[in-house]
Amino acid sequence: MLRSVKMTAAAVLSLGFAVAGPAARASAASHDGNWSVLIVTEKGTCDKAYRYSVAVANGQVRYQGDTAVNFNGTVDQRGAVTVNIRLGEQGASGTGRLAKDSGTGTWRGVGGAGQCAGRWEAERR
Repeated sequence: MLRSVKMTAAAVLSLGFAVAGPAARASAASHDGNWSVLIVTEKGTCDKAYRYSVAVANGQVRYQGDTAVNFNGTVDQRGAVTVNIRLGEQGASGTGRLAKDSGTGTWRGVGGAGQCAGRWEAERR
């Protein structure tokens, strides 16, 4: 699987969010911090698993890796995550939920190996 899809999944598993505004961001602060995200491929020919570091600050998710990647994500006050990542024609998106110290969700993407999908797990670091 191409690196861009790996990063997308990581981002997704880490977080992909739609924050509604300042009040939601203030409430989402309880999810702020560094997260380790494990992305597992369940469908497609992408690599079986990847682990990535992601940071959440004020409801915004930031990938702590390759700056060439177009990454955006959010976490709302209830922990709902939405993430999108792109690198050229390849990319992935994911959704899920964060709790106090862990999170889970699903992702899907398109890379050099075709379409892939799976799940993600996150833990606070």
